[in-house]
Order: sequence, then C-alpha cells, then structure tokens
Amino acid sequence: MARQTDRSAGGEEPPRWRGINHLALITNDMDATVRFYHGVLGARLVADLAVPGQFRHYFFEMGPQNTIAFFEYTNHPVEAFAKPAGIPDPRAIQFDHVSFNLPDEAALLALRNRLKEAGSEVTDIVDHGFLRSIYFTDPNGIALEASCWVVDPTGRPADYTDDGLFADPDPVPAVVELRRDGRLSRVPKTRLS
Repeated sequence: MARQTDRSAGGEEPPRWRGINHLALITNDMDATVRFYHGVLGARLVADLAVPGQFRHYFFEMGPQNTIAFFEYTNHPVEAFAKPAGIPDPRAIQFDHVSFNLPDEAALLALRNRLKEAGSEVTDIVDHGFLRSIYFTDPNGIALEASCWVVDPTGRPADYTDDGLFADPDPVPAVVELRRDGRLSRVPKTRLS
C-alpha cells in the first residue's frame, strides 16, 4: 500500500503547513461583511488595515492562526456575482467556495440553527462519507460551506488505497503515481503573471 512520504519529488522536506493563514476575498460592503462574519458566524474580527483612498482589509478568526480576510476597494466596486457551491459556472474560473472546519456534527447543527435564526438560507446536513457539510452564502453572494470530518485524513500518513477517502474510479495520472509509487515523478513549473 502506497503511503504519503515526507519528501517531495525533488527529495527535500515539504513545508510544515499550519492551516490557511488567510483566504482573501472581496466585498463591496465591509459593514455587512463584519456583521455577518463576526455577528452571525461568530468569527471574531481580529485585525484590520487600510490604505486610505485605496482599500481596507479585515481579518476574521476561523481557528488558531487561521483567518478569512476581505478587501473593500475605495471607489472600485466589483460586480456582484453569486453561485451555489459545486455548481459549474463559466464566470467562476478559479474559485468555487470555501469550507470552514468545525469539530463535530453537533457544532455543525448549532451553526445551522444560528444561520436560520439570523434569517440566512442554509441546507440540511449533506453526508459526503468522510465529511459532513452544510451550505449557505454570505451577504456578498460567496458560496460557503461548514464541514466536520467523519474520518479526519489530515495529520497522518495518507493511504492512497483507502477507497473511503480516495474514491475517484478514474483518477488523474498524478494519483495513479501516488497509489503506485507513493510519490510524484514530476511537478509543474509556474510563472508569475
């Protein structure tokens, strides 16, 4: 059985990730964004910064050292765009939704109740097998998900032969390599725009 190695394709140690420092999104209404994230979701506003006449940037705590942040640009509103999570749309070329991690299903149900009490539309719990989720949107139309692991695949070696976690019946070649060799034979090069 192929397990995740501690070395990348080049043989060096991989970064020791500690979650997502921040995901930067855009809002046209920072006040409504603060009221929703801090007031409804209970994601504490922990920092903000601004360049007067250009933008403001606010950070909301999602867990230890993990935040979601919003830019509001001065005199440059963005066109509103909303789509449900997981529904294809040609205008959403790089972003679909963000999922916030919760510790268990009780916390998921409590958040669902909190959203409903605040007048927000929210789905029933969706069982994805190793993950359970609810779906909703923020005042900016950004598709959001809150999830809890049923089987937490993080912080342990990956077992690429576990069909409960790796269920694609026709995986991409990189996953075939991971299953077969426990490593990738090559990685892509990228360029700054």
